Amino acid sequence: MFDKFLNQLKEQIEGEATEAFMELLLNIMSLTLRLSRGYRSNIKNFEGRYVFQTADGAVEDYVVFQDDRMKIYDRVQNGWNVRVTFKDAAALRNFLFSRNQDIVDSILANDVTAEGNLNYIYKFGFMARDLLHRLGAV
Repeated sequence: MFDKFLNQLKEQIEGEATEAFMELLLNIMSLTLRLSRGYRSNIKNFEGRYVFQTADGAVEDYVVFQDDRMKIYDRVQNGWNVRVTFKDAAALRNFLFSRNQDIVDSILANDVTAEGNLNYIYKFGFMARDLLHRLGAV
């Protein structure tokens, strides 16, 4: 089952990103955090609340890191540290997996709007890239 999710994620990274990209990434991240002590060290003593959404509303995820755990919600809850709106699923994928991961460049290109503490975006981007390297997806 895990291989199926990983293959779907690889297709999203290598091909045309769809709305399923963020859901796959978050679910694989959550599972890996449960199973891998090494990966879980990324969130030790970390608390953060993220809103990820696309401008068209096709993607809207609320992610909470608290008590060394990750919880994913389909609806945005009150209180967040950063809200990131991507032009589309491809912009989200391109930002998270770009070499430079420069949020300012993405904002200037009108691919991303961000509210809140941008350090949280860099943290999440690092965790996403670390996950893919650990899984051999990139």
